[in-house]
Amino acid sequence: MTIREARFVTSSAHLGQCPPATLPEYAFIGRSNVGKSSLINRLTGHGKLAKTSGTPGKTQLINHFLINDDWYLVDLPGYGYAKVSQREREKWQQMIRMYLRKRETLVCCLVLLDSRLPPQPVDLDFMRYLGEQGIPFVIVFTKADKQSGAKTEAGVEAYKAHLLETWEELPPTFVTSSESGLGRDELLAFIGDTNRAWAAQAPPA
Repeated sequence: MTIREARFVTSSAHLGQCPPATLPEYAFIGRSNVGKSSLINRLTGHGKLAKTSGTPGKTQLINHFLINDDWYLVDLPGYGYAKVSQREREKWQQMIRMYLRKRETLVCCLVLLDSRLPPQPVDLDFMRYLGEQGIPFVIVFTKADKQSGAKTEAGVEAYKAHLLETWEELPPTFVTSSESGLGRDELLAFIGDTNRAWAAQAPPA
């Protein structure tokens, strides 16, 4: 897939403010500071599409970006550490879960994991929640350029081994780097294939 155009559409504080559910959506989410915005910018080829920050918790709303007038890339708030109140974190969690459960055109959730870290309880809990809710997702390992390929591979295998303790089948996995572009083509090819499958099953407008 070639991304010809990517533009910001709107930020929503709750599901009812989101754009009309007419196009397939791919939601990007991960622990705070996992490199989500940098990956989105690399994926779309627009360096400032998503706001990057060294401060965890920068994304606080549901952000919709329209890609090629064909599908939405959705940037969700990060989970885990952020310098906000417990009440604010709970509000984010409620907003995220409502979107994930109720958005009719959500095709896939892309769960971003830092490839340098061992399996994190907060990530495992979130993926368990997606599985329990029947929400399709893939795993995207980030920051592969920050260490050797061997260390990244070992980290990926550690996650897979941990997940296989409770999962019968693993979701697709991708290894990426927002610096080198590693994994970009594979992710875009996956989205392109999934879009075609979605269009074939979608009811006539």
